[in-house]
Amino acid sequence: MQSIPVFYTPKLVADSKSFSPSSSKPGEVVSSWRRSGIPIDVQEPKPASKEDFYLAHGQRYVDKVLACEADNGFGNRSAEIAASLPYATGSLIDAAKEAIKNRNTAVAPVAGFHHAHQHHGRGFCTFNGLIVTAQVLKREGLAGRVGILDFDYHFGDGTHDTIRQLKLGEWIRHYSAGAHFHYPSHAQAFLEKVPELVWQFNGCDIILYQAGADAHKEDPLGGFLSTEELYQRDRTVFECAKAMGVPVAWDLAGGYQDEIRNVLDIHDNTLKACWEAYGDRVA
Repeated sequence: MQSIPVFYTPKLVADSKSFSPSSSKPGEVVSSWRRSGIPIDVQEPKPASKEDFYLAHGQRYVDKVLACEADNGFGNRSAEIAASLPYATGSLIDAAKEAIKNRNTAVAPVAGFHHAHQHHGRGFCTFNGLIVTAQVLKREGLAGRVGILDFDYHFGDGTHDTIRQLKLGEWIRHYSAGAHFHYPSHAQAFLEKVPELVWQFNGCDIILYQAGADAHKEDPLGGFLSTEELYQRDRTVFECAKAMGVPVAWDLAGGYQDEIRNVLDIHDNTLKACWEAYGDRVA
């Protein structure tokens, strides 16, 4: 690849008026990536439709959130957040379609998916873009088997429960590291297990990868990997997926350090790892 496709628009950025930077950081992340020297191809994503959201959520919940008549995942009814939500999920949908098309990778620089349940949001997550994206790919005949590899520090309870409730387990494979690794003593064991965790998605048509920055040991809501170890994690994910021939669409997921530059460094490293795995560095 001569550049990494990134599906971004300022329309997906919003101030959540909360502790979490999930909805506000994409603009800063993409600005940092533009300065990194790594070739990226920024493309405007199409917004997800209500019908897309209905594939993972109850119609009443979707309609009321978008109309600012029900709480979003940040616990408020912000019109700014409501307007950004279709573009955030649309970013992952378009990144997944592009990754399938180019057979390598694409990026959705967004966060806020895996705690969203069918009929409610929580944990800074309103709509489960992971499930919505998988369902859209299935509906459009682009993927018959989808992998969701969640390396956010926290368990993807919304993803897990929605797969179970909608009986999607026959064709969606889901692994959330947040259910298994929590302590600094787990760091080496986790890094050694990453290849095995990725290879369990062999045979999938695509992997949706949550490259969470909140597993950093300095994160107030995380805590067991260093910046370098997070880079090793991501490099291994991309190298294994490439070896399997399974394309990867990845997103930012969590990251809550007070100093946003520390979070940006982690996301910069994920892009670096992606470029090292897929980029045509000779050209």
